[in-house]
Amino acid sequence: MKLGRLNHIGVATPSIADAIVFYRDVMGATKIHDPFDLPEQGVKVCFVDTPGADGALNGTQIELIEPLPGNASIASFLEKNPNGGQHHMCYEVPDIHAAKAEFEALGKRVLGEPRIGAHGTLIFFVHPRDMGGVLTEIMETPKGH
Repeated sequence: MKLGRLNHIGVATPSIADAIVFYRDVMGATKIHDPFDLPEQGVKVCFVDTPGADGALNGTQIELIEPLPGNASIASFLEKNPNGGQHHMCYEVPDIHAAKAEFEALGKRVLGEPRIGAHGTLIFFVHPRDMGGVLTEIMETPKGH
C-alpha cells in the first residue's frame, strides 16, 4: 500500500451553516461549495477548497459533515465533541478493491464494503485503532485527476 494524495480532512460540525461562516470569515476560504445531503450515509456535506502549492484552489479539501436525523455515528461524535472537530482523513488510491484487499491482508479492519462517497467515487473506512488512532477514509481517485 502506497500513501496516496490527501484528498480531504473530514470535520464534523453541529451546523454546516455556522462552519461555513467560520471558514469564510476567520480562515479566509474563497471557494466553498454548496452543501448537499448524502442520505445513503446519513450526512449533509460541504467541501471547502484550500490553495495548492501553486496558489490555485487545488489543495486538500475540508469536508464539513453534519449529521442528518437518524445518523448515530456523527451524532455520537458530536455528543463527545459538542463544538465539532476532526473526524477523519481521506487518502486517494488508484484501485479501491486492490487497496481494500491490501489493508485486509495486513490485518486492518475495513469498515464495510466499498460504497459511493461524497465525491461520487468508491470509498471505505479503516478502523482508527488500526490506523494510528485516526479514522481513515480510502477513496478511489476521481476520474480525470
